[in-house]
Amino acid sequence: MQVNETLNEGLTREFTITIPAVDLDAELNSRLVELAPQVNMPGFRPGKVPPALLRQRYGDALLGEVIEKSVNESSQRALDERDLRPASQPNVEITSYEKGQDLEYKLSVELMPEIETVDFSTLELERMVAEPSDSDINDALTRMSEGQKESAPIETARPAASGDVVVIDFVGKIDGEAFDGGAAEDHHLELGSNTFIPGFEEQLIGAEAGAEKAVTVSFPEDYQAAHLAGKEAVFDVTLKEIREPKPVEIDDAFAQRFGLDTLDALKEAIGEQMKGEYLTATRTRMKRQLLDILADKHTFEVPPKMVEEEYKGIVHQVVHHADGETGHDHEHDHDHAHDHDHDHAHDHDHDHDHDHAHDHAAAPEADDAKLSEEDRAEYRTIAERRVRLGLLLSEVGRQNNIQVTDEEVSRAIQEQAARFPGQERFVFDYYQKNPQALAQVRAPLFEDKVVDFVVEMAKVTDKTVSAEDLFRDPDADDSGEDKAEGEEKKPAKKKAAAKPKAASTKAKTASKSKKKADDSDAAADGDA
Repeated sequence: MQVNETLNEGLTREFTITIPAVDLDAELNSRLVELAPQVNMPGFRPGKVPPALLRQRYGDALLGEVIEKSVNESSQRALDERDLRPASQPNVEITSYEKGQDLEYKLSVELMPEIETVDFSTLELERMVAEPSDSDINDALTRMSEGQKESAPIETARPAASGDVVVIDFVGKIDGEAFDGGAAEDHHLELGSNTFIPGFEEQLIGAEAGAEKAVTVSFPEDYQAAHLAGKEAVFDVTLKEIREPKPVEIDDAFAQRFGLDTLDALKEAIGEQMKGEYLTATRTRMKRQLLDILADKHTFEVPPKMVEEEYKGIVHQVVHHADGETGHDHEHDHDHAHDHDHDHAHDHDHDHDHDHAHDHAAAPEADDAKLSEEDRAEYRTIAERRVRLGLLLSEVGRQNNIQVTDEEVSRAIQEQAARFPGQERFVFDYYQKNPQALAQVRAPLFEDKVVDFVVEMAKVTDKTVSAEDLFRDPDADDSGEDKAEGEEKKPAKKKAAAKPKAASTKAKTASKSKKKADDSDAAADGDA
């Protein structure tokens, strides 16, 4: 094997490697010897087929395997001899080969930078801690009761008003022809809920019980049922009954709707669920704070190709997410990319042959052209930060022998499978057959373990805050406008300040299941 270094620039190395034809031939002969005992050929006893005949019959088929093995082993040897640590999977390009001739290929690799980590014991972190108050729990109960709304017939005849629940039969037609999914009987519709096509509910306000009304509406241009999008429809509606909302008593009977015996037991369950959500938010805030500090304190060079790949991933996500939603606010995607940068560093674990390739195709130049120069510059900054943090966490994990066990990966997959009742086997099979998907499960587990390791050594001070403060966007000021320290304030963005997260209790989930199946009809906005 002959190795010539052709490029030594920053973290990038390129080599031209030549494998003599005689070495390839020797490897091929070795493979034929291994194969011989397994070959049955007419006229020969097992294991007695002449080598020349074996080569004639199987040589070409084995040659590709021999070349792949030789390239892998020689490239690894070239790196080991020079004590080089790749930051990602090296790239191999065969530049010259003919059967019976020497094999020449180009090996391109980006190296792990020299990373000097700070003394983690000098880091100071503030851990925001919140406890659910009685008011928080009562607010959650109120939201749950709203999801369990009941109604009763009006006592005195009058026209329908906003907030009323009307019981209607309807048939929708386009160009005089009824269409599938556009009809229902005894459908309960709350006027003013905006659950139907825009303009539908408003036309029933003022109608009286027994009235028959033709309601004319137009489906939105971005309606998900393409055959209805943008078309005008007429719904023949019969208003059969007008009902008034009936307050739901929040008592023991209410708690029993959710499988709990008493209201106190329901409050306790809500409180425990909230505590779990608050702890998750606390961890997320502190992790974000830690990543910001680590990013500020480490400025080592990062491999340019890895940054480029990360940048393409951001552009692909932003552009195609925006293209997939009519009327979508591009500023939201800009904020989402920035928020994701704070929450996840990504794992660049070079020791596991993970080349940090994205599932999507590389973002074409057309995607890049859709962005402003300012956005392109910021996304490259975000990409560089992600790569730097990923490499830093990977190095901390390597130096301190932090590993993710197979048991931890299996547990994470089981948790994901539990989200798809009845399809668990499909989820398990998917991960078993997709090493890259498995790596995407392992990466955040590794990242979290490294973060925990660093936090354990840092100086952490607890600060008791309200739930509102805990869930508020740390990059927003009191008006909800993003700002950067040390920079001029940018024009206000459309994104409002994050609001406190509503309690996602089992009770709340259960309340959603009470919705009538009629809500899937085409008249219900967005459900057809």
